[in-house]
Amino acid sequence: MSHFRSLNMTVVTLKGNPLELYGIQPLLGKKALEFHLTNSKLETVSLSQSKGKKRILSIFPSLDTGVCLTMNKHLNELAKSHPTIQFYAISCDLPFAASRICGLEKIEHMQPLSMMHNKQFGMDYGLLLTSGPLHGLLTRALIYIDALDIIQHVEIVSEITNEPDYQALLKVIQ
Repeated sequence: MSHFRSLNMTVVTLKGNPLELYGIQPLLGKKALEFHLTNSKLETVSLSQSKGKKRILSIFPSLDTGVCLTMNKHLNELAKSHPTIQFYAISCDLPFAASRICGLEKIEHMQPLSMMHNKQFGMDYGLLLTSGPLHGLLTRALIYIDALDIIQHVEIVSEITNEPDYQALLKVIQ
């Protein structure tokens, strides 16, 4: 049984221009795949380290852009009111840069994680951009994983310059 949807090539857009994604995207109701990402202390963080917790993965190209920053500020506010959920901010930013930006912007309720050492997350979750000016970065997405590691919500934002549908996520986590 496949945990992820099999697609030839998924396309998102950047200001209307198509960009391809590598891999296959997660399916609702399926078990989330393990991942290994890097935190600001250069330690590896995996999905299994938060076993038994609900998790929200905020996935985006870089905190150094307005939309990504706005998205994570909004999710940080959501994290404040949902302390039992582990919120991760996942990008290709260097861990130091992500941590610095989160500190400056008071994003204190999310853990920034980087694909600096391992691009496998982007490939396994079908979120790695393989064309256009953002080639090699992650696209914008939200994934909610329940305490049993089952995927309960997936939104891959079709236009990267848009924010995700926060209300759809909120309905699922209530």
